[in-house]
Amino acid sequence: MAGRSLPISPYSPATRLRPPDIPCRKPVCFNSNSNFEYHFRFSGVHVFPNRLGFERSQVWRIRSDVKSEPYEVSKSAPGAFKFKEKLGFGVGVGVGEREEDGDEVVEDGVMWWEEFPKRWTIVVLCFSAFLLCNMDRVNMSIAILPMSSEFHWNSTTVGLIQSSFFWGYLLTQIAGGIWADTVGGKRVLAFGVIWWSVATVLTPIAAKLGLPFLLIVRAFMGIGEGVAMPAMNNLLSKWVPVAERSRSLALVYSGMYLGSVTGLAFSPFLIHSYGWPSVFFSFGSLGTVWAALWLNKAYSSPLEDPELRPEEKKLIFKNRVSEEPVKSIPWGLILSKAPVWALITCHFCHNWGTFILLTWMPTYYNQVLGFNLTESGLFCVLPWLTMAFSANLGGWIADTLVSKGWSVTTVRKVMQSIGFLGPAFFLSQLSHVDSPAMAVFCMACSQGSDAFSQSGLYSNHQDIAPRYSGVLLGLSNTAGVLAGVFGTAATGYILQHGSWDEVFDVAIGLYLAGTVIWNLFSTGEKIID
Repeated sequence: MAGRSLPISPYSPATRLRPPDIPCRKPVCFNSNSNFEYHFRFSGVHVFPNRLGFERSQVWRIRSDVKSEPYEVSKSAPGAFKFKEKLGFGVGVGVGEREEDGDEVVEDGVMWWEEFPKRWTIVVLCFSAFLLCNMDRVNMSIAILPMSSEFHWNSTTVGLIQSSFFWGYLLTQIAGGIWADTVGGKRVLAFGVIWWSVATVLTPIAAKLGLPFLLIVRAFMGIGEGVAMPAMNNLLSKWVPVAERSRSLALVYSGMYLGSVTGLAFSPFLIHSYGWPSVFFSFGSLGTVWAALWLNKAYSSPLEDPELRPEEKKLIFKNRVSEEPVKSIPWGLILSKAPVWALITCHFCHNWGTFILLTWMPTYYNQVLGFNLTESGLFCVLPWLTMAFSANLGGWIADTLVSKGWSVTTVRKVMQSIGFLGPAFFLSQLSHVDSPAMAVFCMACSQGSDAFSQSGLYSNHQDIAPRYSGVLLGLSNTAGVLAGVFGTAATGYILQHGSWDEVFDVAIGLYLAGTVIWNLFSTGEKIID
């Protein structure tokens, strides 16, 4: 025979209730100062009145339909208290969810950020680091216009300044990968962000001291940003399961694109209002805020995190490689594999066009399309917004195809082919357009299709050598940085003696060569244990 259930609401004021007119036991009392949790069952509904703020309330335990399940606070919660995994976001439970036996779970006192998966906390913090990375990098592409006017620099000098960043960036690619794989990505990424933030703040001072000082500071900034990618790749290879790899990498790299958007959007305003030095001072100071959060919340590996829930740890370590620390790098084995060389070569082909657009796009808008400083910065935002959207769209598509049974090799080849052929086609149209609007449209489509590379070659390091993903990214990105050094400097030389059509023709040729090499030699299977 069913008895009557008593209403319990965490929002009601503390009141003393009269017991019902049926046999009952001694009242059970609880107090707001108690840390105990009592578990009542009311007609199939589990209720957890955990520190709900009652001054001193009474609940009568009815024999017919109320069951008490006491437990010690030092032990885990009863079986009715369950976490739910859903869509890779793992651990979480909400009001109104149901258990396997049909019972409803109602939970109070747990905030949503406490339920947020820790692996995605790492991903979001890496995203924000890359946001700052490109904010601090692209501000020079806007500030270089008033700076070149003030210091009387020609196109060759501007190209030298733009390429000096890559001198330092090149030095720390492989070293950053080795460092991240051996001591952990947390320390390496923290070092990188703090280092490049200090160099950003020092840039205006160096520029006023003279060109050699500016070149040195820009190279120092490259040293800090050079370790970011290998460190991030190492972290994600440890924290993110294979089924979420493309999405997580796409989100992190979209931080770079949104960093470009933020830098290009705010730099003209800051320059007009406070002068070009303000861009470097304001952007560089943001690194201290990020570093404080990172050092408090991040860990190099799930094994080091004392707050990681068992359910999420089980999900992360499912189908994982060995967690033994890397003590030595098998260079001979790595360099003997054709897919490794395909990755290195295609990274060079990809970055030539990407870095040209990153550093020279505002100048193209200003000199060719006739936009002023503010318009150049604002119109440069559109291609980067397109990249941010396309990167996450491509990541979702890639992970969906893998989950539906497509081989990782096929998915990587399809996504990277889009990342090469799309930019090649749209850059080839720039010489035929006759309006600024169409030129901006072609730039946006070129960059948008380029972002599919995040689910192609940029995801491939963790596919073929997960234990050495930091070193492998350092190797391939070294080739990518060389493309940035030569491509940025060569663009300045070409523009002094030729035209923008010739600049784009070189990039198109490399995109096409990369497409052929990638489809012939790349793989998505693990080739190095």
